[in-house]
Amino acid sequence: MKILLGAHMSIAGGVDKAVERAAKIGCTTFQLFTKNSNQWKATPLNDNVIQNYKRLIKLTKLQPVIAHDSYLINLCAKDKSILKKSRDAFIDELLRCEILGINYLNFHPGSHMGTGEDDGIKLVAESLNIIHEKTKGLKVKSMIETTAGQGTSIGYRFEQIRKIIDLVEDKKRLAVCVDTCHIFAAGYDFRTEKSYLKTFEEFDQIIGLKYLKAFHLNDSKKGLGERVDRHEHIGKGKIGLNGFRFIMNDERFQNIPKILETPKGEDMKEDIINMRKLKSLVKNLN
Repeated sequence: MKILLGAHMSIAGGVDKAVERAAKIGCTTFQLFTKNSNQWKATPLNDNVIQNYKRLIKLTKLQPVIAHDSYLINLCAKDKSILKKSRDAFIDELLRCEILGINYLNFHPGSHMGTGEDDGIKLVAESLNIIHEKTKGLKVKSMIETTAGQGTSIGYRFEQIRKIIDLVEDKKRLAVCVDTCHIFAAGYDFRTEKSYLKTFEEFDQIIGLKYLKAFHLNDSKKGLGERVDRHEHIGKGKIGLNGFRFIMNDERFQNIPKILETPKGEDMKEDIINMRKLKSLVKNLN
């Protein structure tokens, strides 16, 4: 049984280097930024880098690849100039994904900055409608990530993500990513079989499992419902190994990529350890 397991990879030296790094440590899927995550402006992708990226993807068979958008982007920004910059930057990142053949651009819905959750939800959907209208024909999907609910961020309740989906016109352009640290911090427990089944039954009833296209597997430094986003290594946080055992053995999620976003050094040994730990949880793994 092939497990779609990987981590977020550095693009230092070019996006093609992320493929090399992922293959080096035994990933079968991975996540990357398509540009510097802390800058608005992006240097156009170099043709040689694009070709080498595609060559390496074909060679390594690392698929699917998830792109994560810039941390600066806020699709429900209160400041109109930031909102415009966010929309333009998101369009640029969708186009970069399309060039590279990446099918998912993962993003946090954003922070309403005091305007209120309902207004924030409406503005995210409005942003996505504008963005999708300007990028018709692209294969890449806008992937909404569950959040921890820290500060004024939205997307920490399944109902909020459902509302965004309901207000987006082209629903075929949407997908959802579940971050385990985030949903736990937001108050969704999955450490026992009963609570695990309840949480994902709720997800299915409210959002729909058909939208679930990726997991971010992160333990949490903070406790259940504390609404603080602090990632921890697998089994070393407040979630513990059991929650991850349920996900790793759930047949419904066998073909869904599972990505680590835990702290690490340049040698990526922490990713290797975390992946090994997650694989050890899988029953009947050949």
